[in-house]
Amino acid sequence: MVFDWFKKVSKDYPKFWENYLKNFEKEPDTASPKRFVVFDCETTGLDFKKDVILSIGAVAVIDKAVIVNDYLELFIKQDVYKSETASIHGILKEGKEEKIVEAEAVIRFLDFIKDATLVGHHVSFDIEMINQALKRLDVGKLKNDSMDTDAMYQKFKGLQEDQHSSLDELCKILKVEKSDRHTASGDAFITALVFLKLKKRLAI
Repeated sequence: MVFDWFKKVSKDYPKFWENYLKNFEKEPDTASPKRFVVFDCETTGLDFKKDVILSIGAVAVIDKAVIVNDYLELFIKQDVYKSETASIHGILKEGKEEKIVEAEAVIRFLDFIKDATLVGHHVSFDIEMINQALKRLDVGKLKNDSMDTDAMYQKFKGLQEDQHSSLDELCKILKVEKSDRHTASGDAFITALVFLKLKKRLAI
């Protein structure tokens, strides 16, 4: 009888989610250098409950280098689209980019990140956007550790938590050249360069 109850409340997750969770079941490989994944989402707005992801850009960082051939760039087909934001991110509803459905994009993102530490500028927003997409797939939330370049800079400079800096400000301060700003892949790469400089200064 107890077993019947357990079967009713237990949940059969899809294979992609089970594969993702397996990354966190194994013992950490201390012999290999730690892998960070710096990522960014371009979205239809800043309300994670109403807005959706337009594109995802991600690139790996290992040791002191951006691994440029270890990257991901995805564009997502849109049912929700706000033309007024196109001037910022440049993504058109019927643009030339090859687009995939949100479910496929999220599955490919999970397969790319595995158990890496996620890095971003104000990364909690991007993580929440991914979590909302995962919620629509009826699975759990991201399990990865995360690091925020804004918080890293606050720590480096001894700033209060409410003293925030934009990515543009950090690029100017740290002398990081900007390219493809306000695209997911461009911002991911820029943030990766900022992350490396802060990582060195904080001796991480």
